[in-house]
Amino acid sequence: MQNNKLPDPMTIHPIAGYDKEIYVKPTLTNPNIIVGDFTYIADSDFESHVTHLYEWNGDNLIIGKFCQIAAGVEFVMNGANHQMNAVTTYPFYTLQGWNMQPPAKSDLPLKGDTVIGNDVWIGQNATILPGVHIGDGAIIGANAVVGSNIEPYTIVVGNPARPLRKRFDDKLISLLECFKWWDKPIEEINELIPILTSGDVEMVRKEIRDRL
Repeated sequence: MQNNKLPDPMTIHPIAGYDKEIYVKPTLTNPNIIVGDFTYIADSDFESHVTHLYEWNGDNLIIGKFCQIAAGVEFVMNGANHQMNAVTTYPFYTLQGWNMQPPAKSDLPLKGDTVIGNDVWIGQNATILPGVHIGDGAIIGANAVVGSNIEPYTIVVGNPARPLRKRFDDKLISLLECFKWWDKPIEEINELIPILTSGDVEMVRKEIRDRL
């Protein structure tokens, strides 16, 4: 706790005097973007990183708590997709003067909501494609292009993004998923910081098991 003040998830600039890192939640204006407490981006405008999010497609971008989003990350939503089951992919219906009605949703490759879990680190210039689900605690490498679902606590890299390794063994991942530290009160999270930031995995395993 700094200056006897608890962290406030509705603070826009959590680093005094620095405007290139913001908590996302208090800046949102689009109702189709839902972001949890204390998720930040290394920029001053989050919504400019969400492209092709059109109300008529009905998709949402949902991001959990305590995510860390680097500069240059782009979330590409379903509006970027073109009809692929016809001779041409050209979207005549979006452009002035062409005699085409919008295709039925069933003719478009819509993939639903994009969902990012909690405590996910997304590296610089990564691209998240429509409909992807990324599990809690995952790490997305810089410049990765994520087009398929990512399991919790998995590191992925490359284009297309591929799993590099899991961060922990399956038993510890299961404990972490049950523990859900990101849902605990701020005061308790403050007390847990020595555990959450320790590299002693066996100590972490014991401490979390004792708290469940």
